[in-house]
Amino acid sequence: MSIEVQHITKLYKDQKALDDISFKVKNAEIVGFLGPNGAGKSTMMKILTTYIEASEGTAKVNGFDVNSDKKKVQSSVGYLPEHNPLYTDLYVKEYLNFNANVYGTSKSRIDEVIKLTGLSPEAHKKISQLSKGYRQRVGLANALLHNPEVLILDEPTTGLDPNQLVDIRNLIKNIGKEKTVFLSTHIMQEVEAMCDRVIIINKGKIVADKYLKDLRAGQEQIVIVEFDYRVEDAFLLKLPKVTSVKNTHDFIYEITFSTSEDMRSHVFDFAHDNGLKILQLHQKNTSLESLFREMTSST
Repeated sequence: MSIEVQHITKLYKDQKALDDISFKVKNAEIVGFLGPNGAGKSTMMKILTTYIEASEGTAKVNGFDVNSDKKKVQSSVGYLPEHNPLYTDLYVKEYLNFNANVYGTSKSRIDEVIKLTGLSPEAHKKISQLSKGYRQRVGLANALLHNPEVLILDEPTTGLDPNQLVDIRNLIKNIGKEKTVFLSTHIMQEVEAMCDRVIIINKGKIVADKYLKDLRAGQEQIVIVEFDYRVEDAFLLKLPKVTSVKNTHDFIYEITFSTSEDMRSHVFDFAHDNGLKILQLHQKNTSLESLFREMTSST
């Protein structure tokens, strides 16, 4: 196992930031650590990276105990904290060279991580001149400098624009083919785009631990469609695998199907065959969102 957490509790005076947390992460697995703000995600990551110690319980990274083998844990983990700490007055290569000296890694590794993280076009610039997306790449490059087996990324896509999001997602997915990636977020779409598995935490407790393939298996799917005039619900119930039809507004319908198959092409063909004009058509994937709301809503 890359990460083993057993009965971790973290107290800040009388407040439990983490409450008897246990989970394991296998090698070369991308796991999303999902939860609302203040759920305890960053606290767990700081324990795994030896920045702070747990009040109770044990944790191992690559077989090394986070309390008794701190140096070995640090040498096998790459960490990108939520607020990416960069020396913005340094040039990209200058910054990575500084950290390579700290890690004791070869200078050739700098060029490798620059290429791996797509920093080559910006490597000659000062960090202060970079966009938020490229600054995240610098943080990832730094986390990869010592070629760690495990990457721990705290909110790696926060504040990025849509284009930057896609680039960082693809980068993390490629890294995850060879390394274990444990990333935190409160954005469900990020987990679905990048991860194999999701662990949901709320108020310091794990409330769900599932593989995405299991979440998707047998899930219902909702397709939103808008026609140019009113259509009878009973007519739309003739669609294959449809379980319900709901007219939500004017000529807009939510059609629920009892399958995870993308049914948009079926709706389109049905409309074409019956002389209906579609003004909008999109899929509403609600499985992870529904699970997240159910598990993290205040009671």
